[in-house]
Amino acid sequence: MADVHDGYELALVSVWVGLVVWCDGDRFWWRSGWDARRSRPVYAWHPAMEPNRAATRIARRYAQLQETHPQSETVASVMNGSPKAAEDPR
Repeated sequence: MADVHDGYELALVSVWVGLVVWCDGDRFWWRSGWDARRSRPVYAWHPAMEPNRAATRIARRYAQLQETHPQSETVASVMNGSPKAAEDPR
């Protein structure tokens, strides 16, 4: 599941906690880590001319983040179509 947004001549896809991929037609870019020394995020990018290679790199980052930020039980139950999750008013 992903959220897709557009505007400001950018396409954004929210893939997972901490993984938003931007594209301006020339390149894809995404946050690839954190630089503790500089207290700022580190970004990776890939040319839009090579979407398959970019997707491979983004998929690797997605797998890393799934290990460190697993789905909550609520999200997992909704994704699996659990009726209990749909009834829960919280």
